[in-house]
Amino acid sequence: MLAFLADFYDVSADYLLGRTDRKELIDPRLEGLNPMAKKKEEKTNVMRTLEQKKIPYTPHSYPHEDGAVDGVTVAQSMGQDPAAVFKTLVARGASGNYYVFDIPVADTLDLKKAAKAVGEKSVAMLPAKELLPLTGYVHGGCSPVGMKKTFPTVFHESCLAQETLYVSAGKIGYQVEVAPADLMALVGASTADVIVEG
Repeated sequence: MLAFLADFYDVSADYLLGRTDRKELIDPRLEGLNPMAKKKEEKTNVMRTLEQKKIPYTPHSYPHEDGAVDGVTVAQSMGQDPAAVFKTLVARGASGNYYVFDIPVADTLDLKKAAKAVGEKSVAMLPAKELLPLTGYVHGGCSPVGMKKTFPTVFHESCLAQETLYVSAGKIGYQVEVAPADLMALVGASTADVIVEG
């Protein structure tokens, strides 16, 4: 501490005598220690889209140091019921068309039910490497909001029983909480039973 004060007085004296620049008065050891400084809230394209459409939402974040985290862990880390936290899956139909399915994170997409819901003979999950070029999102950060193109979207029917839904904010580590009706209206989604039964 004494060394720091000595450095401070030396630099201050130099400044007063015109031998140093004001910028040099800011000790690098103090950078980032301003308790009054507000941490800037991270905004994703999903959040900006919701704001542009005047759709109320609540942003949430979760720890993600090791990259993508499974959905149940995300729900637990946010203290939320996994039934209200939805994952976004993208599939390709036998026709070559793409479809988006949003289901609770603890559940598994039933491909036969999913195909029936979109009027396809069959659907298959999109390989992870094709996700980013098609949607603009990475695995673990895929959102039904703000994809590069609009695809037919189906939410599992249980979403209607939730007061709010949590979906990815388009970036690993971030979620948005939105009313189901608002979210479905925004993406033009329908509902159906598309999960594997327990």
